[in-house]
Order: sequence, then structure tokens, then C-alpha cells
Amino acid sequence: MSFPSVRMRRLRRTTAMREILQGVKVHPSNLVYPIFVDENAKAPIPITAMPDYYRLPLQQVVAEARQAVEQGVKAVILFGLPSKKDETGSSAFAQDGAVQKAIGELKKEFGGELVVMADVCLCEYTTHGHCGIVKDGEVVNDLTLEVLQKVAVSQAQAGADVVAPSAMMDGQVRFIRDALDDAGFSEVAIMAYSVKYASGFYGPFREAAECSPQFGSRKSYQMGYGDAAEALREMELDLNEGADVIMVKPALAYLDIIHLAKSKFNVPVAAYNVSGEYAMVKAAAKNGWIDEKAVVLELLTAIKRAGSDLIITYFAKDVKSWLC
Repeated sequence: MSFPSVRMRRLRRTTAMREILQGVKVHPSNLVYPIFVDENAKAPIPITAMPDYYRLPLQQVVAEARQAVEQGVKAVILFGLPSKKDETGSSAFAQDGAVQKAIGELKKEFGGELVVMADVCLCEYTTHGHCGIVKDGEVVNDLTLEVLQKVAVSQAQAGADVVAPSAMMDGQVRFIRDALDDAGFSEVAIMAYSVKYASGFYGPFREAAECSPQFGSRKSYQMGYGDAAEALREMELDLNEGADVIMVKPALAYLDIIHLAKSKFNVPVAAYNVSGEYAMVKAAAKNGWIDEKAVVLELLTAIKRAGSDLIITYFAKDVKSWLC
């Protein structure tokens, strides 16, 4: 059958009709809100490249999370900026580290009301800005795994519900799973940054977390963006090593990879709507070129439609009010 018997506009005539038939809907409970915890901060520090976003002192993390919870957000992910950096990133696993303290405060305040996730990486904590231990100018995979184990266990001890290894070291999920289990944290989940591209969209985050590499680049361990088969291999390896959730990062340029992940593996899939994606929307909206609310809802819907169950996004606090 075709026109005039079929008239597709019949199902688009009113707002109510469109809403009840919308197949994919974004909800704040699908979103994860990133928080930057800065040990050096006495007050919120604006992030120039990420308008309306801040690095926060520890004493303001709970209040920030409360705002997200009140908007229907069920999860946060923490990134730390230490007062001291060194070659090995030792502050990343300090029991009194910024992230560890923040985890404790959040769990004390919210209990099971909020899922607290913590990024497991070294780039924010090392003087050289790379995600692992550097020897002779090269990031050494296996030595880094031992440090990532310490970081994940310290976060679990502080009360984290989910640890999220993002260093892109081979074997990181297996090493972290083994370390968590050995330390008695078999119930702590792993959300693996399984597919993390060496992307040009990370610039604002590197300003926010003060983690730009001081030499070279991260292309020797983050992925090139031309091969979908490599992404599937990375995801399968992480699942075999014990990942509970797999992630694709960034999101918008990799909707096809998100779709492949959901089609291939019957597990929760996360996507990271990264800082560069956020900054582009903010810049265009500030210039009056786009409607920020409309564009963000469209982008988040596309990410979810591609197959993502969770979306890490800097817009998480705004979505509920925009949906009303």
C-alpha cells in the first residue's frame, strides 16, 4: 500500500501522538554525570573549554551530586586532580586521595540511591600525563597493570560501586577483576573503556583534568578509528576478562560502533558523550547558531538509539528540565 491510503503524517499530527509513538526515549536515569574532584581547589574552578563546568573541591562534591540526583540522575563518575603528581601516579591509589575521599562522602550521603563510579587511569596523576608507567620514553603495559590493580582496589575499599578502567592497557580488566576478587570485592562491577579511540574530541577534558601528555601522543595504546573489527576484538577480550559493562568513547563519531556492540554482545553498553562534543554544542549555542536543548536531546537520543544503555554526559543535570 502507498499514498493516498498510507499517510505517515497521521501519526505526527500532535505532540501527544508523536510522544506516545516515540520508540527511543532518553531518561535521566540512563545518564551518568562526570564530576572532577580537585584536591587543590578551595572553590569551584571554571573549565574554560567546557562552559558551565567546574573542577570542584571535595567539600562541594556531595552538593553537586545532590543536584544531579534531584534531576533523576542515578550515577556519577569521578575523576581526580591530585595535589601531588609523580612518575608513577601514586596519588591515584592513595587511601586519602581526592577520588577515594569523594567516594566515601557520596556513599555516606546517598547509600544505594546513587551509583558511584570511578575512573581507573593514571594520566591525571603522572607528571608525564600518560595513562601508564613510562620507561625509556614508552608506556609499559605490564608494569602499568600492577598499578591499575592498586587504584581499583583503593576505590573499592572507599565504597565505589563500579570501577572504570580507561588506560587501554592489554589485560587491564582481567588484572583488575582478579585484584578485586582477591581483596574481597567480587560484587564491585567493572565498566571497561573497551573501545577508546585516539580522538581529537578529548581536548577540553585534558584541560579539565590537567592530563595532556608531556611528550608524544596516546596513539600507541588508544585505538585508531578506521577499523570496526578491532573494536569488536577489544570488546570481546574485555568481556572474556570479566567486564560487566563495555564502553565506546567518544560517542557521536562512533554510533556505528555502539550499534555493533549492542548487536554483537548481549551485555550493557555505555557510551561517553565526551568533552569536545559538549564544547562544540556549547560554543554553537552561545553564538545563537543552534538551540542547545533541542540539539542535546537529539544527540542523546541518537546515542541511545544506536544501542547505548548508559550515556556518560556533561549535560546529565539538564535533561530532566529539558524533557518537561
